[in-house]
Amino acid sequence: MKSSTVIILDNGASTIKAGVVGVHNTDPRVITNAIVRSKGDKGTYIGHELDKCRDFSSLHYRLPFEKGYLTDWDAEKAIWDGLFSHEVLAVNTAESSLLITEPYFNLPNIQDVYDQFVFEEYDFQSYYRCAPAIQTWLLAASLIPYGKLYARPGLPAPDCMLVVDSGFSFTHVVPILNGEIVWNAVKRIDVGGKLLTNQLKELASFRQWNMMDETHIVNNIKEKCCYVSTDFTQDMETSHLNPRSNSIVQEYILPDFSLNRPGRIRRRDEPLEGQAQVMYMNNERFTVPEIMFRPDDIGLEQSGIASTVAQSVALLPEDLQGMFWAHIGLIGGNAKFPGFRERLESELRALAPVDCEPAIYSSKDPILESYRSGVAFAKKHAFTQQAVTRAEYLEIGSNASRRKFRDWKPASVDASKEPEQASRKGPTRPQRGTRDNSPPPARKTSKDKGKGRATTRR
Repeated sequence: MKSSTVIILDNGASTIKAGVVGVHNTDPRVITNAIVRSKGDKGTYIGHELDKCRDFSSLHYRLPFEKGYLTDWDAEKAIWDGLFSHEVLAVNTAESSLLITEPYFNLPNIQDVYDQFVFEEYDFQSYYRCAPAIQTWLLAASLIPYGKLYARPGLPAPDCMLVVDSGFSFTHVVPILNGEIVWNAVKRIDVGGKLLTNQLKELASFRQWNMMDETHIVNNIKEKCCYVSTDFTQDMETSHLNPRSNSIVQEYILPDFSLNRPGRIRRRDEPLEGQAQVMYMNNERFTVPEIMFRPDDIGLEQSGIASTVAQSVALLPEDLQGMFWAHIGLIGGNAKFPGFRERLESELRALAPVDCEPAIYSSKDPILESYRSGVAFAKKHAFTQQAVTRAEYLEIGSNASRRKFRDWKPASVDASKEPEQASRKGPTRPQRGTRDNSPPPARKTSKDKGKGRATTRR
């Protein structure tokens, strides 16, 4: 396959991190993965156009992702059209190759639509599809080891690593052995940035201002004010001393879009304008992120991150568990909360065996870690070898992707083999890929070839 422009597309449910290898190696374009309608200025903004919005009050979001999976392909295509246009990346997709990320445990019918979009809508020369934490090729390698998350001077990436990926929809604990995901030990928590934002909206609306329609504003408040407590009991006692004046409380001045004044945290001794609206962030600052470590606080019957890590490691080979404890990496937007690493490390020390020392690797920018690792991988010859070409797709369709992209789904099992041998072929959770839980496949006729947006239904 001849060399071409390589585009990296970390297609997250909240934001898309995209760039061209050689141009955006470290600083990709980050755009909102949504179509947004503003009630204030009556405008509709697609992906990258959101920066043009002047009134962020009462925004209505149309998200291509639903419950962690890409289902609204009409919306996604509109966002990608703008992304590839001269306004953002300015690339000709017909002369480019693509490396794109997909959700963990992605449904097979949705994967087929990925193939259709890449080759039939955008005419890419070739592409590779993988989950954010992994990249399989030959004996399997991963995206993350190609980056700097586990970088140690003079030493290669470790053979055993455990990635905690806490994103918009879910938090995944992903063990990787010799560059290959151990799928039967992958764990998921149904807590992500979206749930935290919604929880803060409800708390703020009940206690102070009605913020149920102010997703954008509340998300900014969450990112600027919230933190993970390393001593929850002590912080709760402090917050009860004086709800309006203690060492934890912060005053967030809500934005005034009529004056083009963004929201901000009020500085100490800063005079307060008479018409300014203030939200007092007291125990909300740490009780909202606490859900990641104690999901049962909101009635979600799941383990917290630390317990989930311990459960995942317990499913791995016993003689290698110590190495997994020693190489825990953090990626995803929620890892940016102050105190996240310290709290996780403290809880893991209590759960780890006495002869194991938990060690956590964190990135300076966990949101961009997968993208930058993808850039490093795209420069390798292995990317060219394992990418599916347009010619291969036109010849055998999505079977070309199934042959090259090693997935979480169990391999086909020979009926003549022993049950014990068959059980080792795949993960213990094949029900996520069954047809009963999958959206219907996209259908195309010869007349509408290339127009099959086929919004999948759940």
